Amino acid sequence: MKTLKDLKVKLFADGADFDSILKLAANPRIKGFTTNPTLMRKAGITDYEGFGRKVLGAVDGRPVSLEVFADDFAAMAAQARAIAMWGKNVNVKIPVTNTKGEFAGRIISALSRDGIVLNVTAVMTLEQVRAIADALSVDTPAIVSVFAGRIADTGVDPIPHMVECKKILASRPKAELLWASPRELLNVFQADAIGCEIITATPDLLAKLDLVGKDLTEYSRETVQMFYRDAVAAAFDIKAVSEAAE
Repeated sequence: MKTLKDLKVKLFADGADFDSILKLAANPRIKGFTTNPTLMRKAGITDYEGFGRKVLGAVDGRPVSLEVFADDFAAMAAQARAIAMWGKNVNVKIPVTNTKGEFAGRIISALSRDGIVLNVTAVMTLEQVRAIADALSVDTPAIVSVFAGRIADTGVDPIPHMVECKKILASRPKAELLWASPRELLNVFQADAIGCEIITATPDLLAKLDLVGKDLTEYSRETVQMFYRDAVAAAFDIKAVSEAAE
């Protein structure tokens, strides 16, 4: 099995808690950061631009993906151009469609052509990946975030799906494939094995990195110890049945 040092896939931390972002920024394994309006709302953020600029300035130049939230394409493009000016390390997140399911290809094409580094997000289907590849400029770096975890939630194996995504994006060598919404640490190794350039992970998932390579016999014993400690702490009791009564 590969070790963490063997991995080529880049780890991007996903979240909106500033203290957590600062802590993760001190970890050289973390190569970038992503967030979205839902995470920011849950974190209680009210000043979208202020928070975005604060994060961009606090992560030592590493890329940060910040998302537009307009639904009209003209307004979406205007927001994207504004966000692109917040810092040299910003990646502008554009949803693959608006809420009506209309493909954002025209603004992806215009923004990418103008040199704005995009992170096209909420991508699920191979057809979407093909359309994104056609829209992206060959000269501008980009990220295509395919939500492999959500695909898996529907009962579809995401690995063959992501392999096909990688093949499609071969026509855009500056576009990086991002495995989004991972559900377990194993996904990091799966993403690496199929050539994904990036995988996002929440702080809870990143905390499991210390388990990589752990001795399973010792892990088994520690698990039994956990069950025992919790049972004692809860003062559980089972009325004993004598062998004679059995």
